[in-house]
Amino acid sequence: MTITIEEAAERLKTAERVLVIGCSGSGKSTLALRLAGRLALPYVSMDREIFWLPGWQTRPRAEALARLQGIVAGERWIIDGTSPGTLPLRLPRTHLVLWLRPPHLMSLYGVISRWLRYRGRSRPEMADDCPEKIDREFLAYVWNFEKTESPEIEENLAAFGPEVPVCVLKSRRENNRLLARLAAVH
Repeated sequence: MTITIEEAAERLKTAERVLVIGCSGSGKSTLALRLAGRLALPYVSMDREIFWLPGWQTRPRAEALARLQGIVAGERWIIDGTSPGTLPLRLPRTHLVLWLRPPHLMSLYGVISRWLRYRGRSRPEMADDCPEKIDREFLAYVWNFEKTESPEIEENLAAFGPEVPVCVLKSRRENNRLLARLAAVH
């Protein structure tokens, strides 16, 4: 069920389990961290806690899924990360989904500016010893995200989340509007 920014702000007053999903560079981590602080929800970065080990080593799938199941079983959290294949684990426990869907140029700008900011260093939402990197393959992933990833997200939302409210945010301005609205109702 799609809801407005105003309805999402109202629901955030009582939501205890929130997913923030979207393309790399869309502002997921920034929004999730700000919401976690305002709502006193434990922040979980899927990149840091689930998928990556130091040195850009991928965590073994069985271990990653076990970690995710443990986190999702918790009573309170805000999870920053898309991973459409894990939505069936997360959606049944979710009170609200915030889906960041800005134009792909905005997401490209986000990943490039993040790379410039953290070049040679690991950003806080990433596992240790995973310095920020950018390559043609990653840029293509960001450019094609709506075409390649969004259909699976939509299928999962239809199958596992018809009762879960979804607020689609299409710009940084809308992200900020949600935060401002939350401040007004909180």
